Parts: sequence; C-alpha cells; structure tokens
Amino acid sequence: MAARLARARTYGETMKTPNTIAFQCEKQPASASRGMVVTNHPLASSAGAQMLLEGGNAIDAAVAALFALTVVEPMMVGVLGGGLAHLRTAEGEHTVIDGLSTAPGAARADMYEALSTELATYRDTRDQANLVGPLAIAVPGALRGWCELLDRHGTMRLPDVMEPAIRYARRGFVVTPYLSTCVAENSANLARDAGLASLFLPGAAPISAGSRLVRAEYAASLEEIARLGAAALHDGPLGEALERDLEARGGIVTRADLAAYAVKQREVVRGSYRGFEIAGPPPPSSSGVHIVQMLNILEGFDVGALGFGSAASIHLLAEALSIAFADRAVATADPDFVDVPVATLTSKSYAAERRAAIDPTRARSWRSGLPRAESPDTTHVTVADASGNVVCSTQTINSLFGACVQIAGTGMLANNYMFNFDPHPGSALSIAPGKRVFTSMAPMMVLQDDRVRYALGLPGGLRIFPSALQAIVNLIDHRMSLQEAVEAPRVWTEGGVLELEPAIDGAVADALAAMGHRIVRVPRVAGGMNAIEFDANGRLHGAACWRADGTPVGVAGGLARKGVGFSIA
Repeated sequence: MAARLARARTYGETMKTPNTIAFQCEKQPASASRGMVVTNHPLASSAGAQMLLEGGNAIDAAVAALFALTVVEPMMVGVLGGGLAHLRTAEGEHTVIDGLSTAPGAARADMYEALSTELATYRDTRDQANLVGPLAIAVPGALRGWCELLDRHGTMRLPDVMEPAIRYARRGFVVTPYLSTCVAENSANLARDAGLASLFLPGAAPISAGSRLVRAEYAASLEEIARLGAAALHDGPLGEALERDLEARGGIVTRADLAAYAVKQREVVRGSYRGFEIAGPPPPSSSGVHIVQMLNILEGFDVGALGFGSAASIHLLAEALSIAFADRAVATADPDFVDVPVATLTSKSYAAERRAAIDPTRARSWRSGLPRAESPDTTHVTVADASGNVVCSTQTINSLFGACVQIAGTGMLANNYMFNFDPHPGSALSIAPGKRVFTSMAPMMVLQDDRVRYALGLPGGLRIFPSALQAIVNLIDHRMSLQEAVEAPRVWTEGGVLELEPAIDGAVADALAAMGHRIVRVPRVAGGMNAIEFDANGRLHGAACWRADGTPVGVAGGLARKGVGFSIA
C-alpha cells in the first residue's frame, strides 16, 4: 500500500487505496488497557476474560478458554488432541510448550495400506484407516500440555480455570450455525459412532443452530480432570476408559502410551524483517522456520510499493510460498528423529540465493519434496494481560471431529492425528513409535525494540503459516490496521495451483494466469485468525476475522484507588 491507511476509518467501510484491491471488514475490533482475550467462540473468550477479571494472568485465561473450546467447539479441539502454546512471560522470555500428539508404541511404518503416490491422493489408505476410526488415533498431548502450562506459569488452580467449561457442558450452550454446518457436512462419519450420533444427530438429523446442546458425560470427565489433573487421563480412570474402548474397537493407544507421554519445552525460532523481530515455534512445526525464510526472501523487494492485492504483489507472495513448500519436507519432522537444518533455512544468505531465482513476470516450477497433508480443522487463542504475559496457542483434534470416535461413557472426542504421518515407509515423516506429528501451527509474535507489537495465529492446516505470513506482511509492509490485516483476502499455493479468495478481483486473477499461475477460486483460505496489537501507549487491540466465530473481549477499568472507602454518618 503506497499510503498509510487512516486508523480512524470506520470498520465495515470498504478498503480501497492506490494499487490495492477493495475489501470490507466484517467485524469490529476491541480495545482495552488491562487484558485481551481473542478466541474462535464468544463463550470461550468470556471464560478467559472471567479469569482476568478474577485476578488471573494471561496463562490462566488461555487455559480456561481452551477448556471452554473443548465444549463449545467440539469439532475442532479436545483434551484428546494436541497443539502448541507460544508464551511470552512478563519478564520477556519466550518458550513453546509442545503438546503435539505422538505415534503409539505399537505403531509401525507399514501399518496402513497406502493407495497412491500422487500429490492429491498421497495420504489415501485402505478403508481410510488413517483418517476415520480407531487406528487413526494418536497419543494425545493437549491435556498434559495445558496442565503443565498452568502449573509452570499460571496463578490459579485448575478447578477454577475449568469452572466455565464444566458449567457450559452441564447446563448446555446454544449451537451456532458454524457448528451445525460442520455436523451436517460430517454426518456420515458421525453416524458411525453411537455416542456422537446421539449427541450431534438427534432424530438422525444434524443438530440445528439455535438449539441447546448439553454434554453431561463430558462434564463428568472435566470434573474428574479438575480433581486429578492430567493424571485423570494419563494415569487414571479416563485413561482406563480410553484403553478399554479402543481395544474393543481395534485401536492401539494404551495406558502405557498415555503414561509415557511427555510435554516438550522448545526454544523459539527467531528472525528479523525490516526492523521487526519475528518469533515462532520450531520443528516439528514448520511455521517459525518458513515464515522467517519467506520474510527473508521478501525483504529484498519493496513489497509495500507493489500494493496489497496487485498481481505483482500476489505473484511475489506465491513464489515465496512455493519456495518454502519446496524446502518444507526437510524441516517439519520431529527433531528427535530427523536432523533439521534450521540455521540454513532461516539464514539471510540462503534467502538471497532463493530470491535471485525468482522471475518477477513468470511463475516458476520450484523443486518440491514429498507432498504433505493436514486438516484445516483447528482452533486458536491469543491472550494478553496487563503485566506483559502473552499466550498464543493453536490446538486441534486434527480433522473435523477428529477420528469421529467418542470414548464410551466419557464424552471425549478422539483425535485423528495419525493422518499427519506419511503412510508410506522410508520417508522423514513415516510412522515410528513415539514420533511426534509435524504441524503447520503458527502461534507467532512480532516484536519491536524487544516489545511485543503483534501476536497472532489461526487454524487452517497447511494454509496456516502462509496465512500468518500474509498478516505480518499486511501489518508491516501494507501498514494495515489489525482488523484489516486479519480480514484481508488471502492466497495460497502448492503444486502449481494458486488459490484466491473471492475479494481478489477478476482482472488481477487474469493477470496472474498470464504469468503462468493456475488459478482456483475458493470461498476461504485457512480459518479464523485471532490477533492482538500492543500499541505504544500500552493499550491492547484485539481482532478476529469473518472466517470463524471469533470474538475479542477486552478488560479495562480496574479497582478503586487505594484507601478510598465510604463511611456511614
């Protein structure tokens, strides 16, 4: 964008500046001084804000929001899932809590019959065994990750942060159109499980928007977790129920797998871009490495002068994305199993080599590694408090409703994280006992002068980190407001196909096609982004986009001045 947009513009007004496509922000941002919680469901944002109002910190709020999401966004996240939490402490330290799922001890590289080596169907297996059903389930890490995050950095007790989630499950909550649509789109697989069918397909029809969904069995499981902590699953009654149910179904996750699971604490990947510092998660997440790599490539171009949404700007983004995906195969595996060349991929010199090969007028066919596939069905929370703690966390059960298996008597939905492994033996991402799944999760932070300026993340599978990159470019190069940056139309490319969201107009699409891009129109690229901006005056601005039920909730005001009271004459 050639000129900086006026921050005072009314949200909802169409954005249009020179060299910029028009688009309209559909949601309103929130501003506050004492805390901000942004999640993909209003009840989860409310749960997090409640913790801040009760005197808790950002970690307490984030964990409360995540437990609430397991109730109200059950198709996306659960205690039997996995994910990452990127934490910036009030003291300025960064750490990544890795609670990603692992392959069970009985897993093996040839446990599925792979049906294809073609890009589009590479992960197809006989009977979809790696996608739906008991053999698709990996060892969960989410619950242990959340409990460890709270134990190490929170201030509140686990029963207190779980209270809103238990209340939502016990009394029920109003089903959103988003949840109802997800149920309808996955009704055939949900119908295969008696518990899920009873819950989401009453009378053999998808639960309707506006109805109330009560999850009594899950409320009892949450109460058990509140009483026993992560041990309820990893060394207790919920783990026993899981093993018993999966053994009857032919699954291979055992109580021994649950007991052996360990959370990893990892150092962030760091890079620089036009005076800003970029911090993100390391492998087995690909986001930190490849966002830094792509920004290094883009740094050699005047991206702002090209204009947001111009053919030249989108072409440059597409080439940078294609380069990153060509390199991605060597930087996404579990570093305990594969030597990952992080330093090389994030170096300025390597970026210069790759940048020199870009043709500004034609799309290139970049050499690619093995194809990768992930589900877009994930969730994200971004939380900040007045003390300087910031939590950026992406969590998932992988596909919509995970493996479409509910553990009998518990209300817990199982993940299908085994789908993220390569079903073919002999590759860096092939299955091995205890191996962590790779991920595109991108809980990112952007710093300036050692202060956090932006924290953001989103769901969306392979499209996560390219979308996070675009938001960062929107903020730094195109100087968008936070709301504009998260709602702006996105692009994505891999395998020679360039996906464009509807707001990118036909003339731009035609120009990109003339450059050699194969254009595909899609209703959306990735999912709902949640972001917080920290301005120079110490205020927090929260934004969520139109692609999900995202809701920012800010906390301002505060307690009365010390020593002030009233007396009765």
